[in-house]
Amino acid sequence: MANLPERLLSGHRDFITGRYVTERDRFRSLAREGQSPDTMVIACCDSRSAPEVIFDAGPGELFVVRNIANLVPPYQPDGEFHGTSAALEFAVQNLKVQNIVVMGHGRCGGIRAALDPAAPPLSPGDFVGRWMSLVAPIVQTLCGNALVTGSERQTALERICIRCSIANLRTFPCVQELERQGTLSLHGAWFDISSGDLWVLDPQTGDFERPESG
Repeated sequence: MANLPERLLSGHRDFITGRYVTERDRFRSLAREGQSPDTMVIACCDSRSAPEVIFDAGPGELFVVRNIANLVPPYQPDGEFHGTSAALEFAVQNLKVQNIVVMGHGRCGGIRAALDPAAPPLSPGDFVGRWMSLVAPIVQTLCGNALVTGSERQTALERICIRCSIANLRTFPCVQELERQGTLSLHGAWFDISSGDLWVLDPQTGDFERPESG
């Protein structure tokens, strides 16, 4: 039987003798009483942008779903398999989260792939290509402007996709209703891997701004 990579095993040893010791009561309470996070984060799979690390969150504080480029597809009850939609349904209907944060990040590989639609698929299934086709109309618009540089397109699409995902969240009837009632709030954020800065979407202007340090 193959063992887990040694890095993971040694990491768990450090966890069980370190953080678990100091947070043992919290873990036991979570096991006994279940989870009740007030925030769901929809983030990218990228290993450099883990929400629990960025927001310094403890166990049980965030309900996180991660996919390529932190996309939310539109509401589509067609009987197919929808992982992100299933996680959203559980967070909203079962956990009763009060906030949903769509968090993108700089240098996103999924966004880079979307901006290069002529690139060969990674496999015959072309799962990444198919997934990123959700934003194909936006890509066509961005790539149609020859005055915009490649790096500008990259950052622009990373941020536009956050707005697009928030718009798609509002196609889900349960999200529409709870937002109307004022019991659910939608947020956007963009994380700069290089600097560690977090840019937050202003719901009034649609611009991304760095919150004042407090």
